Amino acid sequence: MAKKTKTTNRKTAKIKPLIPRLKDIPEAGMTPKQREVLAEIQASRGRATLGGPFGVMLHAPDYGDLAQKLGAFCRYKTAVPPRLSEFTILVIGRMWRSQYEFWVHSPIAEKAGVPKTTIADLRAGRRPAKLNKDERAIYDFIEELHKTRRVSDKTYAKVHALFGDAGMVEFTGILGYYTLVAMSLNVFNVPLPAGETLPFREK
Repeated sequence: MAKKTKTTNRKTAKIKPLIPRLKDIPEAGMTPKQREVLAEIQASRGRATLGGPFGVMLHAPDYGDLAQKLGAFCRYKTAVPPRLSEFTILVIGRMWRSQYEFWVHSPIAEKAGVPKTTIADLRAGRRPAKLNKDERAIYDFIEELHKTRRVSDKTYAKVHALFGDAGMVEFTGILGYYTLVAMSLNVFNVPLPAGETLPFREK
């Protein structure tokens, strides 16, 4: 007699909702340093919410001040053009399965010129079918770095041709900062705003 095996219906299995590990800090209850950091965030980024990575940073405002300043530079002031910077952020966000990061940057990336089909492929967890030469060089660089923790001379040279020496340092900084953001969002179970849909399925 054949042994019965336990089966699981993946389509109907319920996914346990993530419970945030940090409480929101109401603006009225902030310390002077937290208010200072919040003012800097809003000054450099316009309208910024207290959620997402900034909500995490405010719990440790001395650290958060340094982190948000690095983030403002990586987001707005590097030699990496917005289209390629936002593409880079989406690749990092998907590799880390960072729901909030991918959700925030998808519309920004599209506005910067990243095709909808490319964003859809990344959201689905697959290599985009159609990439420009510069996007392909960046994707290969990030993929190789995450798989091997190293980058070959050939892979490095293709991205270096786009940005030069200083740009390569800044590009690597973008990778590092948005990995930091993805880790923070994932570690502290930072949720999307109420009513929003997760970009991809939680395991």
